[in-house]
Amino acid sequence: MSGVAGLVLAAGGGRRYGMPKALVEYEGSLLVERAVRTARAVCDPVLVVLGARAVDVWRTADLDGATVLANRDWETGMASSLRTGLEGLRGWPGRIDAALVLLVDMPGMTPAALERLASHAAPDALAVATYDGGRGHPVLIGREHWAGVADSATGDEGARRYLAAHEVSEVDCTGLADPTDLDVPPGGVPSAP
Repeated sequence: MSGVAGLVLAAGGGRRYGMPKALVEYEGSLLVERAVRTARAVCDPVLVVLGARAVDVWRTADLDGATVLANRDWETGMASSLRTGLEGLRGWPGRIDAALVLLVDMPGMTPAALERLASHAAPDALAVATYDGGRGHPVLIGREHWAGVADSATGDEGARRYLAAHEVSEVDCTGLADPTDLDVPPGGVPSAP
């Protein structure tokens, strides 16, 4: 879909998981590869933000078709990755009306869910996927909101504070994707911090 960029946030260290989630293998591919493939099915361009073990991810993962951005402040939380990605999009050549923000640790995300959200793309858009009435990901952020989101993002909250202060369209994606995120290894227990 023209004018909609994909922004894959994959910089975290995966403290609870025990390793960076970008390097986690899931059903035959790395989580970061799955997220990039899903985004590429709908978005152009696709930017992926790396941080923890970024060189290992870059060398190991098939990120063909995505532009890689490095977040040097990844340890401060997801907000720094969101800022890094939005900064990358601000300087992008060509017209991008909105960014679809995806998290690396949601292997059940589908192009169908992204398409439903992308259909709401506009420079002034703010939209969030819902599943059975609860808000989740991805999140669609129109160009006019990028600076405000970047300014208000702190720690691991990302865009939450900004979205709470603005009118946001809720887009029902129930049944289109599995919104479960992988916080700990399947069947495992959280790792010690």
